Amino acid sequence: MSLLLSLSMALGLLTLPARAQDAPPPPPVDSLHATYDTLLDLYVRDGFVYYRALESDRGRFDRYIASLDVSPAVYAKWTRDQQLAFWINAYNALVLRTIIDHYPIRGRAAAYPASSIRQIPGAFDTIAYRVGGERLTLDQIEQTKLPSFKEPRAFLALGRGAFGGGRLHSEAYTSARLEEQLQGVAKECLTLKECIVIDEASGTVGVSPVFSWREAQFVETLGATEMPEFPGRSPIERAVLALVRPNILPGERTFLRQNNFKLTFQPFDWRLNDLTGGMPAR
Repeated sequence: MSLLLSLSMALGLLTLPARAQDAPPPPPVDSLHATYDTLLDLYVRDGFVYYRALESDRGRFDRYIASLDVSPAVYAKWTRDQQLAFWINAYNALVLRTIIDHYPIRGRAAAYPASSIRQIPGAFDTIAYRVGGERLTLDQIEQTKLPSFKEPRAFLALGRGAFGGGRLHSEAYTSARLEEQLQGVAKECLTLKECIVIDEASGTVGVSPVFSWREAQFVETLGATEMPEFPGRSPIERAVLALVRPNILPGERTFLRQNNFKLTFQPFDWRLNDLTGGMPAR
């Protein structure tokens, strides 16, 4: 080896040819959601959606929806967090698509508000979209895809196009920040009366019916183990306690430790989370 070559290598001045295996990795799957992230930033505020404005941006939005039909071979290469972020984003985006496909909603079913997503026939159980190489309804995503991740906080991240759903954020879920985002969902639950209300005066803890709808998933991950400080509590009660304990206020903690509360399931608020025309009253 020449003196010049030795000196160049020692000083880091010599750049050797890159091997094929040293090539930079392909962009992470989260780049798939870049357009969706932009749309959420533009049209979502405090959990509410400018549906009329989003409807006018159908070109970009529909291209994103089409991009969700990734092949199973591509999907299989993603990490667990990339896959979970994908399904949460897909569900919430398809709820938006279902709504703007029928916007403005003017239904007559007495059981729901006139503009509710539930006024759209088959919104959750019949209308299917191409996602991940399959034709899936919203219910199928929630009931057959999300449970395999054993992450009950994901069910609280589903907006459902309603006041009673999880608060839709102005950003997409991403694998790099997924744990942080899901922790935020759990913490936020305590600030939303549609999710949890700890009422010391009545001695009750009222929770969203989502805890009942997805009871098996909450119990499996959060409620399977006895809690010595809460003897006699049912698995779903333990699951709720495990979710809220890290974020409750000191006074609420004292109330819960008395272990005299009654758990109740609140009615689900199916009013459309529409921001068109101004912020609606909660």
